Parts: sequence; structure tokens; C-alpha cells
Amino acid sequence: MIRLAIAAPAAVTRAGLEALAASNPNIQLAGAFEDLSAVEAVAPDVVLAALPLSELSPPEAHSPAYVLLAGSEPPAWTAEALRLGVRAILPRDAGADEILSAVEAAAAGLALIRPHELERLLAASPVPAAAQPSNLTARELEVLRMIAEGAANKTIAWKLNISEHTVKFHVASILAKLGAGTRTEAVAIGVRRGLVML
Repeated sequence: MIRLAIAAPAAVTRAGLEALAASNPNIQLAGAFEDLSAVEAVAPDVVLAALPLSELSPPEAHSPAYVLLAGSEPPAWTAEALRLGVRAILPRDAGADEILSAVEAAAAGLALIRPHELERLLAASPVPAAAQPSNLTARELEVLRMIAEGAANKTIAWKLNISEHTVKFHVASILAKLGAGTRTEAVAIGVRRGLVML
């Protein structure tokens, strides 16, 4: 079950998004708010927000993932958006299926980025020279490839017959070696370097 919070200043938008959430049996609505100030108190997995990117705060340890409904011309993806926990940026007129798919992807730890946006994001975010040599171990490569497949830490631990704590250690090491701030960024860098095939 996905705990979803909704944040939108307009009451009509909140009502529409609440009805959309209620149509999916895998979603439990944690609350609907005018802004993000009360969202943390309900501890959602995902926040569906009709707000600008500038209203997000730097993530904390257990911050939710964000699906943003932007204007008719959504802002371009940036590495900063990924660091803030944004997992999808959709136009306000996105269809119900697209919004619900983005929420489910975000809850699974995935990001919904269209191919042309991913190429632009990668071109705009060169890897620092100091981070070029990855020196990933064979086990870290296995973990990175499973992350690219969308596997959560629990699934990776089960498949590799190791503890979740060990998986977290490997993920932290992968991020450090690749100079990445998030799992998504690590996968993007891995793809660019030929470490991961999608």
C-alpha cells in the first residue's frame, strides 16, 4: 500500500487529485494540504504536488518521493530536482494513468524521466574528473545493476543472500565511488560509463 499525500494550493485541484487517488486500491490517502508544511507529519511514501520545484526543501533521512504537476510546459529536469527527491515532473494536464504510474514508480524508488530529458540531464551534469574512475567491486556492480532494474534494498538482499545493512553499505559505496547524490544519478552515471545496460 502506497501512502500518498497531496499538496496543492487550489481546493479544486486537491479534490480532483483525491478522487484520482481513491480510484487506485493500492493507494492510501494520507492527507491533502494547501502546501508542504504539514506533509511531514503524515509520513507519506509519495507526495503528489501541484507546486513549483522551488518550494521543495532539501531531503532528510526519510523524506518522501515527489511527483510534481507543473504548468503546461514543465520545467526542465535538473540534478537538483533529483537530489530534492523529485521522481516525476508532469504537465498539469497529464492523464490519470500517467499520474498514477508516476506515483507507483516513485513509491518503488524509480524516477520517471522521458528519454530526451534524460539525455539533456546527462549532458548538463558532467561527472567531475575526480569521480571518473569508479573502481566498483564485482559485488557493487551486481548491486548497481539490480538498482537499475528497480530492485529495492530488501529485494537485493534477498537475491544476493546478504543483509539489508550490507546492501545499504554497498549502495553508499557505489554513490561515493561514482560521485552520485542519489540512486537514480548512480544508475545514469553507470549507463553513461557502460557499467549498466538498460
